Amino acid sequence: MPAASIIDVNITLGQWPTRRVPCDELPALAAKLHQHNVIEAWAGSYDGLFHEDLTAVNNRLADDCRAQTAVRLIPFGEINPLLPNWQAELARCAEHHRMPGVRLHPNYHGYALDHPDFALLLKAVAERDLIAQLTVLMEDDRMMHPLMRVAPVDLRPLAALVEQTPGLRLILLNALKGPRDDKLIRLLNTNGVYCEIAMLEGVGALEQLITEVSVEKILFGSHAPSLYFESASLKLRESALPVPHVRTIVQENARRL
Repeated sequence: MPAASIIDVNITLGQWPTRRVPCDELPALAAKLHQHNVIEAWAGSYDGLFHEDLTAVNNRLADDCRAQTAVRLIPFGEINPLLPNWQAELARCAEHHRMPGVRLHPNYHGYALDHPDFALLLKAVAERDLIAQLTVLMEDDRMMHPLMRVAPVDLRPLAALVEQTPGLRLILLNALKGPRDDKLIRLLNTNGVYCEIAMLEGVGALEQLITEVSVEKILFGSHAPSLYFESASLKLRESALPVPHVRTIVQENARRL
């Protein structure tokens, strides 16, 4: 692993409802991140997928991030555009909690990306100069509880929405898996759209990705604690990428955003 400090743009606080995993308690997760030279991590909340009171969820998230000192945790509040108070909650995230962005889980909140309120949400996020993180998938389907099977987000409407939303900065979380998806690659080559590497699979997958997508569009994400942090770091350790590319992925792109 390179000596550069890491910004992890994809961690989640709390516990997954169907199973316990290592580091799903905050002190252990913070210690794991610190051990691997993570200086900053962008955090959402598992509760945001399942709780209807997102104000309470985002308050707890902000408090937990503020209280943690081992690693700088940056809260990304959960927003559901189907809830009647989503505009007020977006304002609270930005103005009260000073969050730099929000995290979205359309497949858990029950809306498709062609829902008119989703377009309004993206517009509001861009107007506030916030970052939008859209989570495509939370679990591999082999790990899903039989009563909680959730399909990945259908990204097909997204390209048109991005083009009609000036100033949008959108990070796709858990979108890269394999084999390569030409439509996804075209989307990532659209201005303002970025991705991270948590679920990227395959030998030489990172090197292949950089032949198709600018290295400035790729960020470091671990999806901890749902996935082992070491899985993400190993992708970089085993890659043949030049050191400047690695530094761009693990820190510089996130800083620029």
